[in-house]
Amino acid sequence: MRRPILLLTLFLLPLAGCASAPDDAPDGRTSDAAGQRWRPAPGIDWQWQLSGRLDTSIDVPVYDVDGFDHTADTVADLHRDGRKVICYLSTGAWEDWRPDADEFPKSVLGKGNGWDGERWLDIRRTDVLKPLMAARLDMCREKGFDAVEPDNMDGYKNTTGFPIKAADQLRYNRLIAELAHDRGLSVGLKNDLDQIPQLVDDFDFAVNEQCAQYEECDDLTPFIEAGKAVFHVEYELPTSRFCADSRRLKLSSLLKKYELGAWREAC
Repeated sequence: MRRPILLLTLFLLPLAGCASAPDDAPDGRTSDAAGQRWRPAPGIDWQWQLSGRLDTSIDVPVYDVDGFDHTADTVADLHRDGRKVICYLSTGAWEDWRPDADEFPKSVLGKGNGWDGERWLDIRRTDVLKPLMAARLDMCREKGFDAVEPDNMDGYKNTTGFPIKAADQLRYNRLIAELAHDRGLSVGLKNDLDQIPQLVDDFDFAVNEQCAQYEECDDLTPFIEAGKAVFHVEYELPTSRFCADSRRLKLSSLLKKYELGAWREAC
């Protein structure tokens, strides 16, 4: 989840390998051992855009875009340009503007997560959430996405309105990873730094916000050591404050604005 702070109110608003082991490709991408899922390698460049008209002119091998907002044609166009495409979804919070919002019973909707129109989900209720999330992942697959970025995956560390424990979060995060893998999609662990040691084997890459600002980037090392990319953004620090460490740690780092439009400054 994009970290909710007071400043945020201003913004309210490729290769698929077939080797028997992961081998680095010239463009910095790898395939998994089964040759079935894409797995980006450490240091690969990327673009993350969740608002505004999509700018497809940025010369990077990976795009991360909103899964609901973009069509199969957009994904196909990015593929024709040689890009892999990640499907952004919120799997841990409800968003009142999504087309499936009415399918979530009120019993699983908790407190707001700091973003307008969003509320934490009771991730203990996998009986309710599993089919809803499976349908969302079906959408990503049907549109041709290569991977999914499931957001709001650390509710147990927030005030959700539910007594969510670390074990509940582990179970839910693994469920989301399994649902993605069952559909041939790679999946990234979003934030949830404390559970990386338990979850690094379940996820194909990581996505992190503001680890430099909060002096947490070293916690992402298990992904790098496993040959898996860490897609990282900062919002408030200049690149001079984090890019040297990002290069040392082999993070794929960007400076972005909170609204996550097209603007970017890469390390």
